[in-house]
Amino acid sequence: MHPVQSRMARAALKLGVRDIATMAKVSTQTISRIEAGEDARERTLDDIQRAYEGAGAKFITDDDWVGVLVKAG
Repeated sequence: MHPVQSRMARAALKLGVRDIATMAKVSTQTISRIEAGEDARERTLDDIQRAYEGAGAKFITDDDWVGVLVKAG
């Protein structure tokens, strides 16, 4: 998961930093650091991505492109 994907997923799902932090069982500071582009453990990134996926996001990575899809409705 790229930092921009976290920001996109949060916006599309209308989640706050506290919401996703709670869902992923990490601190709000961790979410903020990741979204600012700071390094994080792979396991932490996986936990956050799984939380987003559970909320309806799908992460896309294709060569130099990244994106997020969300379930409609």
